[in-house]
Amino acid sequence: MPSRTKAVAAAGATLLTAAVLPAALLPAPAATAGSASEGSVSARALLDALGSCDRISDGRYRIDEDEDEDVPVCGMRDVVYWKADLDIDCDGWPTDECNSDTDPYFQDETAYVDADGDPLSSEYVPFIVVPGAGGRWDYNDSGIRGGSVAAVVYGDRVVYAVVGDVGPSNIIGEASWATADALGIDPDPQIGGVNSGVTYIVFRDSQVSPIHSHRAAVTLGNRLAREFVGD
Repeated sequence: MPSRTKAVAAAGATLLTAAVLPAALLPAPAATAGSASEGSVSARALLDALGSCDRISDGRYRIDEDEDEDVPVCGMRDVVYWKADLDIDCDGWPTDECNSDTDPYFQDETAYVDADGDPLSSEYVPFIVVPGAGGRWDYNDSGIRGGSVAAVVYGDRVVYAVVGDVGPSNIIGEASWATADALGIDPDPQIGGVNSGVTYIVFRDSQVSPIHSHRAAVTLGNRLAREFVGD
């Protein structure tokens, strides 16, 4: 499905291939669609540890503009989580897969950037999108910030990602091209994504450094996941 969070980008965005990405934007490779879950904590263990939802959002979110508001943000001592769809965020540093030709809503920026001030690459950095701070919920108040680590669960797969972009204040359920691909979800920004079944578990007061390093995200995320499930 098309990404829903952006205005149409200005024409003529420069297309850069992965081969000419700045070195700072080249993280450790993410899990591919055919690989096993990342880390040592299973999807089932993470989901079982969530229990019932203790809603912390003042109201619920839509997964798309034409959908009902039925997705709450839930909170526990160590995590914040929600269960939604996954739309493809292809914003950030232009690459072969994410540019103004492949995505009519493409923007060459992300809400959070690396240490050099460059936008993240959706094709190479697994990241998730949080709803913009508003009356329903302000993610900052829950110990969530750019670079916070998240376990994204779909089926029996777990992928560790960072909070890398911010969307509208009334919509939830979006992640980067790399996140979708690692989960085995079609990452095409126009026709990809899934309508349901994705759980986003964000660890409070966590910080991946550098933000673009997937290896660092997996290391920190797996440690926090093990502590969360009591392993």
